[in-house]
Amino acid sequence: MEVLAVISVMNYKGGVGKTTLTANIAAEMAKTGMEVLLVDLDPQANLTLSFISIEQWQNLDRLERTVKHWYDAYLDKDEDMSLKDLIISPPMVNSRLDTDPESGRIDLICSHLELINVDMELSSRLGGNTDRTIRSNYLRVLTRLKNKLDEIKGEYDVIIIDCPPNFNLITQNAIVASDFYIVPAKADYLSTLGINTLIRHVEELKRKFNQYSRQSNDPDTSTISPHMLGVIFTMVSYRNQQPISAQSDYINQIKRDRHCFTNFLRESKTIFAHAPESGIPVVLQRKNEQQELICKEVNGMVNEIFMLSNLS
Repeated sequence: MEVLAVISVMNYKGGVGKTTLTANIAAEMAKTGMEVLLVDLDPQANLTLSFISIEQWQNLDRLERTVKHWYDAYLDKDEDMSLKDLIISPPMVNSRLDTDPESGRIDLICSHLELINVDMELSSRLGGNTDRTIRSNYLRVLTRLKNKLDEIKGEYDVIIIDCPPNFNLITQNAIVASDFYIVPAKADYLSTLGINTLIRHVEELKRKFNQYSRQSNDPDTSTISPHMLGVIFTMVSYRNQQPISAQSDYINQIKRDRHCFTNFLRESKTIFAHAPESGIPVVLQRKNEQQELICKEVNGMVNEIFMLSNLS
């Protein structure tokens, strides 16, 4: 098996449904037979706790099997620890997937609340006394995640990274490792305000990384080309089967400048709020009318991802 894509999901604004979107897209992909790896890089660990209980997470913490401990091994001991040791198969969601022999699976690398402290320590690994040292340290820090994901790509069809709501070094690790990225956004002023800034930062990162990569002449460091698949609008409220006017204005405004998915994720606080407790995303649950609508929307998003990224 060869991984078809590494996809990051990010927005500078929190509370835009990023984790809900990530979990349901992953579940829909797994439902189609794909082997999916989720990497939770958000210190809030909401994606992690959408698939496992707090008790299961605490046990992983004791065993030092979170992405924070993986970075710690590098920062504290300079250990070249494999990501394989962190991968778990969340039991509830995979039990549901196992009921259909045509389904794939979802694996997970868990986040940690203290991951927020790792960024400052990564920053201490940057810099140097010469241009050559600065380039070398920069590339070593920024390719940390990419190099280790490359070792396990053969085991998955797609890898999806849930990023923190900022552009720190953890997020930059995700971008360097990614083929594509998606920006989830609520159709309101604050959630759409930073989209152009985020895209500009990705382009600046790409330019700087590729410049350093070319100058390094290191055969193990290649240039990167993360491509934005588009904006996915979340928490959309409908009236007469159309987004309400207050939201449609923002949707149309962003559409003028950026590619936007034609499928939206509707607002449904009750349904989405209870899903993490069960460890099973909405698209895999028993269906009522509202859930059926959500399933159609997520299925449409996954089809758009396939089309835009040439996934098959």
